[in-house]
Amino acid sequence: MDKNSEYKVIHVTEGGLGTVLLGESGLPMKTIEAELNRWAAEGWQFEFMAIEQRRFWLFWDREAAVITLAR
Repeated sequence: MDKNSEYKVIHVTEGGLGTVLLGESGLPMKTIEAELNRWAAEGWQFEFMAIEQRRFWLFWDREAAVITLAR
């Protein structure tokens, strides 16, 4: 079994303006892809991803992706 010696966690949230104006805007896939490609170029590999919802200001909820990388 291969053991990883390092882990990195990145956090990507959906835009606040779209959340306020539209009520929901979705996660920015191009941002997630760019972050994963940037870290992959440095030798990191995708390990796990979780989607969380948090309260945004008073009335809205906002999604975020919590991505774990390993090398």
